[in-house]
Amino acid sequence: MSAAVPFPGPVATPSRWPALIPPVLIAIPVVLKLAGVPLNNAWIIFALLFGLMLTGMPISISLGLTVLTYLFTMTNVPIESVALKLFTGIERFEIMAIPFFILAGNFLTHGGVARRMINFAAAMVSHWHGGLGLAGVMACALFAAVSGSSPATVVAIGAILLPAMVKQGFPPRFGAGVITTSGALGILIPPSIVMVMYAVATNTSVGALFIAGIIPGLVLATLLGVTTWWRARKNNYPRQPRASWAKRWQTFRESVWGLLLVIVVIGGIYSGIFTPTEAAAMSAVYAFFVAVFVYKDMSLAQVPKVLLDSANMSAMLLYIITNAVMFSYLMTSEQIPQELAAWMLDKGLGVVAFLLFVNIILLLAGNVMEPSSIVLIMAPILFPVAMKLGIDPIHFGILMVVNMEVGMCHPPVGLNLYVASGITKMGITELTIAVWPWLLTMLGFLVVVTYWPALSTWLPRTLGMMGPG
Repeated sequence: MSAAVPFPGPVATPSRWPALIPPVLIAIPVVLKLAGVPLNNAWIIFALLFGLMLTGMPISISLGLTVLTYLFTMTNVPIESVALKLFTGIERFEIMAIPFFILAGNFLTHGGVARRMINFAAAMVSHWHGGLGLAGVMACALFAAVSGSSPATVVAIGAILLPAMVKQGFPPRFGAGVITTSGALGILIPPSIVMVMYAVATNTSVGALFIAGIIPGLVLATLLGVTTWWRARKNNYPRQPRASWAKRWQTFRESVWGLLLVIVVIGGIYSGIFTPTEAAAMSAVYAFFVAVFVYKDMSLAQVPKVLLDSANMSAMLLYIITNAVMFSYLMTSEQIPQELAAWMLDKGLGVVAFLLFVNIILLLAGNVMEPSSIVLIMAPILFPVAMKLGIDPIHFGILMVVNMEVGMCHPPVGLNLYVASGITKMGITELTIAVWPWLLTMLGFLVVVTYWPALSTWLPRTLGMMGPG
């Protein structure tokens, strides 16, 4: 006789109410508006946007659906104007710079440039406390000056340097903290894809933004290097023997082809030989030439894959830009930036309070969105207010970029954390703990950039790329 099977008790089912939040957020404002209940348009638009984002939908599609839902249910805007805006929104000449910078970065990432830059940086600074860590900061700064992307900088430098640091006796957390945060220099030291997006969203000069990023980028790289040196000295981490001048010269000669790209981009823009978009195209051609024919680390057979990867990334960013342009069109047509500016001026909030408000909003946005989306959504809203308060557009752009840097280094959606996690095989929680000393340094630097505009504007103004202050 078989044993009696015990009767199972009630099965605990997971609570479903959290899953109802997104549809409720989407439905309530629409229903209330259609019912004739007076609601502020801004609340409706952002309830729709965050409701759609909470469903797990990609941000680009959430933006597009928010615009279409609002336009079709709450306004009488003809469908033709939406289609027209989709096409005219990406007709800007500056947008062409984005795929070219992505392509140049991919050629350099796969073409051995990063390894030569690391060797040069190590020869220069690795005899100090935290040697390879300092070399990592310097190599990230050098690679940032040719790539335009933070995740690309983390991959290119981290994949080579982190295993070497662990082999030499550095704790994995130390190396991960250095590379994750220093990789963020990729969007501050020009050229920068995020700066191009800010320029597109606000009609600001790309060239002036690039030049404005040079001094803040070098200052932040120095501060991250000081933090690395201080922690290494405190914990007595390994140092390397001082390299001879012959070794330094040799490593410089090997890396000079990659470093010359900085001259091609920045020198070309400043001298007026290229526009930023033309400089981006030149950098892609130059990076291809260096990777395939000079260093010969990439064969011609590998080029189609690099082109395809770059096309995929470019298409994704252009799709986000298209939907964000529609979203900013909706914001403008509904007078939301103007209402925000009027409200802040009525309350007597000055420049100091507004910039604090901007930093808090952008840091909070960095918790849930990646930099491209934040810039394209928030810049059209905040920029008009900044202009009414007399804030310089170039200073405001650098402020936004530094906020994006901080956002890339903290959870839950910090891109650099996920890229570093893939390289180090460390969890996001462990990486978050690892980056804290450098993240605090970046937050301190953000305060300086926010309230000292001359740090961003002095160089482009001196070079005649901006009007007098």
